[in-house]
This record gives sequence, C-alpha cells and structure tokens, in this order.
Amino acid sequence: MAFKTDIEIAREAKKKPIMEIGAKLGIPSEHLLPYGHDKAKVSQEFIKSLAGRPDGKLILVTAINPTPAGEGKTTTTVGLGDGLNRIGKKAVVCIREASLGPNFGMKGGAAGGGMAQVVPMEEMNLHFTGDFHAITSAHNLLSAMIDNHIYWGNELAIDERRIVWRRVMDMNDRALRDIVVNLGGVSNGFPRQTGFDITVASEVMAILCLSNDLEDLQKRLGDIVVAYTREKKAIYARDIKADGAMTVLLKDAMQPNIVQTLENNPAFVHGGPFANIAHGCNSVIATKTALKLGEYVVTEAGFGADLGAEKFFDIKCRKAGLKPSAAVIVATVRAMKMNGGVAKADLGAENVDAVKKGCPNLGRHIGNVKGFGVPVVVAINHFFSDTDAEIAAVKAYVAEQGAEAILCKHWAHGSAGIEELAHKVVQLAESGGANFAPIYPDDMPLFQKLETIAKRIYHADGVIADKSIRDQLKTWEAAGYGHLPICVAKTQYSFTTDPTVRGAPTGHSVPVREVRLSAGAGFVVAICGEIMTMPGLPKVPSAEVIRLNDEGQVEGLF
Repeated sequence: MAFKTDIEIAREAKKKPIMEIGAKLGIPSEHLLPYGHDKAKVSQEFIKSLAGRPDGKLILVTAINPTPAGEGKTTTTVGLGDGLNRIGKKAVVCIREASLGPNFGMKGGAAGGGMAQVVPMEEMNLHFTGDFHAITSAHNLLSAMIDNHIYWGNELAIDERRIVWRRVMDMNDRALRDIVVNLGGVSNGFPRQTGFDITVASEVMAILCLSNDLEDLQKRLGDIVVAYTREKKAIYARDIKADGAMTVLLKDAMQPNIVQTLENNPAFVHGGPFANIAHGCNSVIATKTALKLGEYVVTEAGFGADLGAEKFFDIKCRKAGLKPSAAVIVATVRAMKMNGGVAKADLGAENVDAVKKGCPNLGRHIGNVKGFGVPVVVAINHFFSDTDAEIAAVKAYVAEQGAEAILCKHWAHGSAGIEELAHKVVQLAESGGANFAPIYPDDMPLFQKLETIAKRIYHADGVIADKSIRDQLKTWEAAGYGHLPICVAKTQYSFTTDPTVRGAPTGHSVPVREVRLSAGAGFVVAICGEIMTMPGLPKVPSAEVIRLNDEGQVEGLF
C-alpha cells in the first residue's frame, strides 16, 4: 500500500484565504497583517481589545520520552484541534514554530503529519514570517553592542572574563560552540573566548515567548544580565542601551502568526524554544489570545512530559497565570516496544510482552502530570503495524494507572479518527476536576527547586553539583533572583541524563554542569549531563535530501 508523504499531502491541501480563517475567530480583516494568502500576523491593537473577555479551556498535549519509533505529539495536537471542531467546539491550535537547525539536521520538518497537519507546511518549516531571524538579529545586536562598548573605552568597567552573553544562529553548528572573537589586532577589539548557541536557546526567544505585550518585552530585554564587573556587579542590556533597538527588531515578531490546519481550522504558530535546552512552549501572547477567541485551546509542550510538561506547568503557567483543564499524553505501541527492549528493525512484529515491559515509561509520565493536579487521558497514536493485542495491553496498563487510553487514527483519517479523544477531553475539561498547582513554591531555594524536579519528575536520588554551582545559586538568591523557577536543560530521550537509558529508571542522579541566569525571561537554567545548547548535525543530516525538484517544489521535508 503506497502512502503519500506529509509534504505531498500538504501540497494538495485545499487552503482557504487567511482572512476567512481569521473571520472564524472574529478577527476583522484590518487586524490581520497578511504574509501572502495563507498566513498572517494578528495586530497588537486587536489583542489588547480582547481584555475582559472570558477564557476558554486550555488543553495540554504532551508525550512519553521520544524514541526513534516515533510518537507524533504535534500530529496529535493538530488532530485534536480538528477533532474538537468536528464535534462542535470552537477550538484553536497553538504550537511552536520550527527551527531550521533540527529541520536540516534530524527532524526534517515539524508541522504535524498525515491528515493532521498545519499548512503552509513548507513555509512553516523554512523561514515562515521571519520571527526566528528577528530574534537572531536582536540577540546578536546586543552581542555586538557589548563588544563595541568595550572597544570604545568600556565606561561600564565590564570584566571581559565575565561576559555571559553569547551569540546565536538558527542552525546546528558544533564548530561554533566555543570560539575566540576579536582576533586580528587593535582595530578589531580585545580577544576573548565566547561561543554560539542555537537561536531557540536564546534568552531573547524565551523573553518573546513569555512577554504579554511590547512594553513587557522591552522591560524584560532590559533586564537581561550580559556581564559583570571585576567587583561582580551585574551589567544589564539596558546599561548597554540595547533594549530599545532590540524591541524595534522584535516589533513584528511579537505579533502571533495565524495559519490553518488541513481541515481549515485556525492555528496559532508562534515562538519556538526547545524543551531540552529551553522552556519548550509556544508564546504566552498566542496562547492568551487564543483563549479569548476559542472555547478550547489545544497546545503542546516539547518532547516528553518530564521536560515539556514540567516546564509548561512550572514556568509558563506560573508566569502567565494559566490554569490547564486537562492533559493528553501521546504514546505509541511502537515506542512501548522500544522501551521494552525491541530494536527499531523489529518493531513490525507483534510483541505484547515487550509492550508491557515498556509501559512503565508511560506510567511515570501519567503520575507526573497528575502530580500537577491536571486530569490525564492517554492518546495511542495509531500505526498500521499495531495489533489488537498490543493496543489492548496499553489500554489495560493505563487503566491500572487510573486513566484511560484511547486509540486515535487522526494521521490516516484526520478529525474523523480522533472524535473519541475529543469527547473525552471535553468530559475531563467540563468535569472541573483540574486543581492545577506547580510542584514547588516561588520562595523555595533555587537548589531545592532543582532537587524537587529531579526527585519528583525524573525520580532521581538527587542532584550532583560542585560547590561553585551551589554558591552561584546562593549569590543569585542574595541578588533577588531566588523566586525564579528552574529551567532544566537535559536530554529528552531519558528520565536520566544518559540518552541511552529508556524506560522508567531509578537509582540515578542528575549531574549539573553549569547554571545560567536568564533574568529577563525570569528563570534559572541548569545545564545537566552532556546536553549542548548548540546542537551538532547528525552523520547523515536531513539537509542531504532536501532539494528543489524539476517543478521548483521543495522535496525532502517530511
């Protein structure tokens, strides 16, 4: 049986003009700034006019730890949005924008799949509306102004050894992780060591995704700590006088993007911090706008629930005052088998015992999400190789965990294949069973917050950190940053910091290599294990097969 690729399906989409999609949500055409015929930005003026309207219900889609077998979290997010619209609910999808780095590295695309996609798929996976380029430019403007300030006399007495602001680009390039800049003599400045992160790890990305409006954006940009003096006094972006110009560069990027699903339902696609190295959620402004316009908002958080959902709850919801009504955890039979020890090449053969052996990974995520006081349902994203016995094994296991697992066929059938899950989500959301709360209070010491995440979410024995890291956290507490939440940078593939350890391990510890203060974004980043904030390309990157065909169409995007 021959299947069409995602890009072939997307290319055949019967898209409606974006003005019609906006009209579904009551957005007047004059408040849509079109980028072509199928995508637009929503004006700040219209967003401000929504103040006072009641909010719809917020549904989080999260997942088990990703495996090479595939899970389909974005596909399920899009499918559920379509499914809710199909059963008569006014639903809006909110997802993140795709980064060029992983698209040309391992992922090859990030707009859903099959019959549950957001379109225009090609533009979304490439330059889209230019938001990431604006974020990259704003970040690097600040970098340039720091070095320029030092070159012209260093009035702020910045200690060049204590500049903590790096540079960014939206591409995987391991060669730029650690570099020396300003070589070449007096006219080029003072040589110093620095490096690049990927744009999605930029604090500017996090700030844009957590800001409520342009005023909030500029204040947060000004709050960025970029360096310290020899006396260890903090130097802020506002001291460099960069916050105004950075805001100008981000003015349009701050406006949420609206596009559509294959079934012509509205979707906001805005912002894109990764969950393994950043906080992993789409923008607050897009989510809040969607909540004012729809009865249901379906959003996702990056990677598995140990990263994405934890940060969605402990950072985004805490900062934005959001209260989710229900959560969906996406799992696949194939992934359960991989967690049960089956090799990828053998996933097509029925193996109920391996499914049962792999289910504890799913069970741990169910327990973790419930620990935030949010009702949970499991979506089994169907693959054609799944057998009835394997599906039954997952359903039975989930029932033992006090939840329900529902088979979903949205990849093949769109909204018609996910109606049952849509009805269940409505039931959970309308039941009033949500009693959301973060897992730690604001006033808990920073290291204790980190330990709480490690023990309660990763089920680790504790955190391993040098005295210098503990002292740094105490210094930040003394400086008034002790109330901030923790953003853990850790591998997405495991509850541990070792990406090869699948399942639901215990008896491990979480080693912290470095901590970074994101004062503007409003959190402290703890970099754990061997995770890199500038990824590298794999041995065979997706870029090798992405090309234009003879008709000028893009090939190779999944």
